[in-house]
Amino acid sequence: MKPDQSTSKLHPRNLHRAGYDFAVLVQAHPALSAYVRPNAYGDAAIDFSHPQAVKALNQALLKHYYGVLTWDIPNNYLCPPIPGRADYVHYLADLLSESGFSEPVRLLDIGTGANLVYPLIAAQAYGWQCVGAEIDVKALRNAQQLIEANSLQPQISVRQQTQPASMFKGVILPGEQFTVTCCNPPFHASAEEALAGTQRKWRGLGKKPPQALNFGGQSNELFCEGGEAVFLNTMIRESKLFAKQCVWFTTLVSKASNLPLVTRELKKVQAVTVKTVEMAQGQKQSRFVAWTFQSVSPKKHSSSKG
Repeated sequence: MKPDQSTSKLHPRNLHRAGYDFAVLVQAHPALSAYVRPNAYGDAAIDFSHPQAVKALNQALLKHYYGVLTWDIPNNYLCPPIPGRADYVHYLADLLSESGFSEPVRLLDIGTGANLVYPLIAAQAYGWQCVGAEIDVKALRNAQQLIEANSLQPQISVRQQTQPASMFKGVILPGEQFTVTCCNPPFHASAEEALAGTQRKWRGLGKKPPQALNFGGQSNELFCEGGEAVFLNTMIRESKLFAKQCVWFTTLVSKASNLPLVTRELKKVQAVTVKTVEMAQGQKQSRFVAWTFQSVSPKKHSSSKG
């Protein structure tokens, strides 16, 4: 197949760098065939504005590349792009490798959602032990069903965050150790801002934008009071309380304009090491920030079980 330039900037180990081989994906998940059509250039493609088409693509990708035979999400829940999610996991693996960590790795996913994608990819691609935390009971129930349907109980578990204003409190147990955390924060400050964002995406796809929030994503997945800046500020301050229980804290930062705030807050809490890792998929630029309160050294540290 012809390489898809939109994915060529992905991590070198990302299995999706060459684009989507729809013949292979349809073979893995025949239901995808109902949504595959030639695009304007005559290449096989799907309509990315069609929720069921995107879900079928995700099901095929997870099944073919990661051995996740059963995957589904409730209607109107976030249906994430698999290549970009995989990139975050691969760069986390690089971060740990550069810090001298060996197995076993324990990952904590803050706001794992109904889709459970980060733990699924991390467990299947690297064999990591993963815990997903989530405040939404319906999302949590679906995530647990995914774990059981794929017999991943030995590697993945989920926990309910009963304190909506907290990130790590009530999730990280006394004495428990994690190697690294990940998070994809809600980056809008309101439903109106979220709607404006999705309208821009639909226009970019050449579609008439919706007039209501009828795309994938619940309110807690898309926006929070104060937006991404407040969310990140809270996470950074709270991470200090668990400085000895987690080696690396990381989070996606959707808006580059929030990076100075993040740097300032991390200095306030006296993080020992801070790294910003740039990622890209086609024209889309993204990044995550990683910080630690520990003196990481290849000779002195290895990850530990909880």
